[in-house]
Amino acid sequence: MAVSLGLEDVFIKYTGLTYIDGNAGILRYRGYDVNDLVKNCSFEEVAYLMTYGELPNKEQLSKFEDELKSSYKLPDHVLSLISELPEESDTLTMMETAFASLSSGDYKWDKDNDKKQVAKILGEDLGIISNIYRHKTGKKLQNPDPKYGYAEAFLRNCLGDNVNEKKIGAMNSALIIYVDHEVPASTTAALVASSTLSDMYSCITAAIAALKGPLHGGAAEAAYKQLLQIKTTDNVEPWFNKNILEDKKRLMGFGHRVYRTYDPRMKIFKGIAKDMITDNEQKKLLDIAEKLEDLGVKTFGSKGIYPNTDYYSGIVFNEIGFPITMFTTLFGFSRVLGWLAHITEYVEDEERLIRPRAIYTGPEERAFIKIDKR
Repeated sequence: MAVSLGLEDVFIKYTGLTYIDGNAGILRYRGYDVNDLVKNCSFEEVAYLMTYGELPNKEQLSKFEDELKSSYKLPDHVLSLISELPEESDTLTMMETAFASLSSGDYKWDKDNDKKQVAKILGEDLGIISNIYRHKTGKKLQNPDPKYGYAEAFLRNCLGDNVNEKKIGAMNSALIIYVDHEVPASTTAALVASSTLSDMYSCITAAIAALKGPLHGGAAEAAYKQLLQIKTTDNVEPWFNKNILEDKKRLMGFGHRVYRTYDPRMKIFKGIAKDMITDNEQKKLLDIAEKLEDLGVKTFGSKGIYPNTDYYSGIVFNEIGFPITMFTTLFGFSRVLGWLAHITEYVEDEERLIRPRAIYTGPEERAFIKIDKR
């Protein structure tokens, strides 16, 4: 018997959600290339696609949008809970706490109701994340305005009037890009919880707990901090030689368990980052990133190590107006849809308790010795 550490190359479910070709750099949701969805769709359309399996017509989309907007308003106890957490609390911990508080523990899985529950949770997701940001920035908590679409309602509840069409478009794109990526650690955690028929909120809470770990979440933050550390384009090569080549530190934002070429999501984020530049500081940061990218690819590309989705996403989030402390939580904000899509697919189509085994490596049977004779 052999153990696959990290469950590498272990298939735990069939899925009609996300297709990845790591060698060709292809990512599709329900058969649609992620580039086409980002260029042509609202997040709401992609949410409908992931939930129901097809892109909506106008009538279906309108109804789905109404379902989402009706859940922007959070229960009073959730707003109260967020407001009582220390402002210096980690934003993912706040997210985890808020979702756990929504769990009644008595949810019964039912195909007719599950998809409505998905829309309800996505609306609440917007309310939770935007109010976490408001709390972190010392603002009074408030429910998002339901007259706005998903990305715009989120930004307006976070940033107020400091919102424009470019920022809304960038946020919409980021939400679509991060929707799903098959079964990374957080999605696996959600699947394990769902296999016990735990409620959806508890499954999301399990996923967030996995996302909090530095080996899963935090990559966008680390990649962005790396650029800040370099400071100038002239320092890119000296920094790279010292930190990466000599000290053997990890080049943050590079490498992926699945991709052996450019991550297609990275290319989209890079394009958005270029389009969003509004000042010299942002341009300088992007110039540093591009020069570091070239060095990294020249050095590690032959080993199948290329920049991943998190390499440029932090630049985009910062250009929209968010601080580093929000980067991973913004990832989680989007990925809630992917978690919900996977757990509903699993419970409705393949439900079986996930209960793996372990190979015992301890001692053989031993005779018990009472404590006064040890």
